[in-house]
Amino acid sequence: MADKLTAGAERFIRAVTDFIYVEDAPERADVIFVPGSRKIENAIRAAELYHAGYAPYVMPSGRYSTVYGRFKGVPEKYQADYPDEYETEWAFLRAVLMKHGVPEEAILREDQATYTWENALRSREALHRAGLQVHTAILCCHAFHARRALLYYQAAMPQVRFLVCPAPTPGYTREDWYLTPKGCERVLGEVARLGSQVNEVFTMMLDEKTGEDRQ
Repeated sequence: MADKLTAGAERFIRAVTDFIYVEDAPERADVIFVPGSRKIENAIRAAELYHAGYAPYVMPSGRYSTVYGRFKGVPEKYQADYPDEYETEWAFLRAVLMKHGVPEEAILREDQATYTWENALRSREALHRAGLQVHTAILCCHAFHARRALLYYQAAMPQVRFLVCPAPTPGYTREDWYLTPKGCERVLGEVARLGSQVNEVFTMMLDEKTGEDRQ
């Protein structure tokens, strides 16, 4: 019985891991997207890819988390390097990018989104305002956030080919997420969010499509 339970657990872990974790080798792209966050790893990864010549622009996105209704400020462990006050996730991520050598003129602006689906939608709108056409894009997100971020960005920009190049996330990798309660909470929370948010996202997509058909 124990062996059956172990085998069943392994199949469950493998299925969740294969679904949640997405990673591609970087290729030349038109822009690098960075969904909103108070953590700096994704922006640092985006800066590395920018300096490697993979894209001429980086677009961080985010106003603040809809959970809090405001930007909570720089996490304590980063405050020595980022002592300024920031009103949005975008402003903070912009500072991280610039600290890591990305020039201001290469950083595009999206500072209205409050969750991942809005990161995708508002980034699309910002591209239109900037007059930029994107055929291939790199998505820099946390590894455990890869599937949800990819699905949302693909849904918002179906004409774009996306490559997911996540930042390192120790403790939440595809090899170790199931070994700790925090890892399980984080990764299984992604599965839950996809289920809870999908109705809103699909409804917005259908409303948008219906509006296009009426025009």
